[in-house]
Amino acid sequence: MSSASFCLLPLTDTRYAVRVQAGPWHEAAVLPLAFESFLYLRPGQLNRQPHDGERLSFYLEDHAAGLTVAQFHVSRAADTAHSPWQAPFGSVQLAAGMRADVLLEFLRLTEAQLLARGLRHIHIRSYPFAYDPAGSALLTDALRQSGYQVTRAELNNHLPLAADFAARLHPSERRRLHKCRRHGLHFEQEPPYLLPLAYEFLARCRQEKGQQLSLELARLQELFRQFPREYFLFSVRDAAGEWAALTVAIQVNSEVLYNFYPASPLAYNAFSPVVMLNEGLHAFGRASGLRLLDLGTSTLPTGLNQSLLQFKRHLGGVPSLKLTFDK
Repeated sequence: MSSASFCLLPLTDTRYAVRVQAGPWHEAAVLPLAFESFLYLRPGQLNRQPHDGERLSFYLEDHAAGLTVAQFHVSRAADTAHSPWQAPFGSVQLAAGMRADVLLEFLRLTEAQLLARGLRHIHIRSYPFAYDPAGSALLTDALRQSGYQVTRAELNNHLPLAADFAARLHPSERRRLHKCRRHGLHFEQEPPYLLPLAYEFLARCRQEKGQQLSLELARLQELFRQFPREYFLFSVRDAAGEWAALTVAIQVNSEVLYNFYPASPLAYNAFSPVVMLNEGLHAFGRASGLRLLDLGTSTLPTGLNQSLLQFKRHLGGVPSLKLTFDK
């Protein structure tokens, strides 16, 4: 990409260097990644986020191993660096076994580069601890040592796919699941060509709760086209074939399936078909060899959604932190 530029900055331990890539696009790492990149941190995904400003990518290279051992992507808006610009999370992804001193110097060099470009503020929304518990703990400690403040701490919930779904259910949700089955409700994977109708369904369900969808239909359709192996449409249909619940699910990597857009009309509250929807996602993820089903946070613009948090706990959800940092 001709209008992009890069520089290579050595660390004190000269086996390491930081590759800084700047331009209107995010480019792929030059050295192979020592880890599997989360979907939202891949150039193909980053470059499809609607943003006209400068984009910066920082890759920590281990030249002795011939590998990239960390990545950090930001988008510029005025004097603030955002990671992510538009995605569930951004932040720094690390290889296993990262040395704390190397990570601290990587953060110092990235901050110096941002400051040199007139960026005075850095906003980082990180991934749930459950995605990488050891890496998240190391990164959080390094960011705090580097002067970042935790400006938002959210509770994320996930289901471990190695565990039996029904065994973790609260008795009340188990009863609702049996009720769904008695009345002929069933789980299905839907073809992407139904996205326009599905989007209308999702929007109506959100409107009933005074909420809106974060993505426009055209954007969602583009993501399904560009990432056909990562974006899925799943439903629960009633005995007459009508939708009782629907979701867009995203495979974040080879371990994580994210229940991104679950929705069900208020008219089906007595059945709670979202329980069956999660049962189906659990089975799909387990059959695909994944490790966890991410149920997301329970946070609304107005604060914590207690009823949603309780529902996720009733599903057997395991809590973990999802932190936002600012400096």
